[in-house]
Amino acid sequence: MSRLFHSAAPMMAAILGLAGLPAAALAQDAAAAAPTLNSGDTAWMLMSTALVLLMTIPGLALFYGGMVRKMNVLATVMQSFAICCMVSILWFAVGYSIAFTEGTPYFGSLSKFMLSGVAIDSLQGTIPETLFVVFQMTFAIITPALIAGAFADRMKFSSMLIFTALWSVLIYAPITHWVWGPGGYLMGDGVLDYAGGTVVHINAGVAGLVAAIVLGKRKGYPNENFAPHNLVLSLIGASLLWVGWFGFNAGSAVAADGRAGMAMLVTQIAAAAAAMAWMLVEWAAKGKPSILGIISGAVGGLVAITPAAGFVGPTGALVIGLTSGVVCYWGATSLKRTLGYDDSLDAFGVHGVGGIVGAILTGVFAQEAIGGTAGALEGNIGQIWTQVYGILATVVYTAIGSFILLKVVDVVIGLRVDEDVERDGLDLALHGESIH
Repeated sequence: MSRLFHSAAPMMAAILGLAGLPAAALAQDAAAAAPTLNSGDTAWMLMSTALVLLMTIPGLALFYGGMVRKMNVLATVMQSFAICCMVSILWFAVGYSIAFTEGTPYFGSLSKFMLSGVAIDSLQGTIPETLFVVFQMTFAIITPALIAGAFADRMKFSSMLIFTALWSVLIYAPITHWVWGPGGYLMGDGVLDYAGGTVVHINAGVAGLVAAIVLGKRKGYPNENFAPHNLVLSLIGASLLWVGWFGFNAGSAVAADGRAGMAMLVTQIAAAAAAMAWMLVEWAAKGKPSILGIISGAVGGLVAITPAAGFVGPTGALVIGLTSGVVCYWGATSLKRTLGYDDSLDAFGVHGVGGIVGAILTGVFAQEAIGGTAGALEGNIGQIWTQVYGILATVVYTAIGSFILLKVVDVVIGLRVDEDVERDGLDLALHGESIH
């Protein structure tokens, strides 16, 4: 019906114009009232959605799978794959409705429970709403999958599934509503998060830190050898994450336009700069540049540019990348040793710390000509505090919420595998399979 009205609007305007009515104004109002599908935007978002899914399976699965010991690699990749499947169903059932419908500033409604009202001709801007649902679903998938890196080698598979299900609905979906949903309170307060620095990375990183602390250290950590069993897998996984991140950041424009192009450019610059920064700092500190270091640095840069991608230019991206490479190296080494927690695969050190760096520096380097909001360098110093406020709100909610959910699961079925299972490996004990 909307398409019929849209196509008839010019004829109506012409007829009414002969009668002296404002034809141009009528045509503009009709176009504004009836947005139409744009095939170019739709094609780009179809590709972006596939790219973001690629980030979890196989990207994150391989990235994490290569970094654990050989006896736990199947359990680790299984976590990413199972989370992908489970969260897809939860997002369809309730997650999308909580995140992207009008409700309170803190929580959407259930008006789109089981995607009620999402039809083949429903639009979200210039793309099908069905496509928008799946695009956002891929974000909902990778976020809890990132958390799994913090508790690798020691959580029960059943406990991981229950915690992830509860966390996705009660933590991830509401925070998504705060930042991106209609009437969300952090959006209303002016917090800038273009593609998920707060929603995805700080959220997941802090939850991972809490999980690592609640579960306790791995048996033998840090004295035993926990070196990655296959860095080739991790390099392939990191490379897939990098490629997929173009869908993550440039896709968040939800359009094939200049802003998407800028987001892609700054993503590449920041990732490369962070990888080089981590490599050089590690080289200076340890005498050799490592594969694990350079790929971790690249991921840290990708994390940091995520909140800024649609707001900053190339120079800002370079500074964000260089800064995040150095600070994430510190977060994954010195900070972890100083505080004594066992974040197995540095979920907090890379994603939590990188997300915080990127969110703050978004407030510094944001350009009004790119994203419509000026940062500190253009005179809007208050944007830095606004970014810090968004970080603090997210940290407090996800830390407290994650702690409560973990404790509930621990009381009901227990969180951690038995000591002999942890010693012998999770692959055989939890899944009846192993690699040779």
